[in-house]
Amino acid sequence: MSVNVGDPIPQATVFNKDLEPVDLAAYGRGRPLVILFFPGSFTSVCEKELCTFRDSMAAYNEVGAQVVGISVDTPFCQAAFAEKNRIDYPLLSDFNKEAIRAFGVVLPELKGLKELAQRAAFVADAKGKIRWAWIADNPGQEPPYDEVAAAVRAL
Repeated sequence: MSVNVGDPIPQATVFNKDLEPVDLAAYGRGRPLVILFFPGSFTSVCEKELCTFRDSMAAYNEVGAQVVGISVDTPFCQAAFAEKNRIDYPLLSDFNKEAIRAFGVVLPELKGLKELAQRAAFVADAKGKIRWAWIADNPGQEPPYDEVAAAVRAL
């Protein structure tokens, strides 16, 4: 079951590039939060998606929103991917798969790999309530970038 609009950000612990635990439900409190789930670092569609958000960060910064990307890759992989692509917002590791299960965005299988993050985007308000959600029909589908930005501006 996935998270619905109006639900609070679910409890899940993810890890930053320094292996420090991050309580996702508390992470965005006090500011809008854009949560981007993606199947895997160093893949073409994921790279395009995360770089598109990187190139749009001025608009998110203008309204005080925090953007985070989450996959089941290790924190080391996330750090290397962020460095290679000059991604200046946090990429968080859900290596233990808590967040993808809590949000209901488990991609059961992709080319033999089990339980990756299904591509999805969630926008939460400053109180931690989900105000907009999108889940891809397939891993090759990119998020509706303009709709994500509009959802953040509407907060």
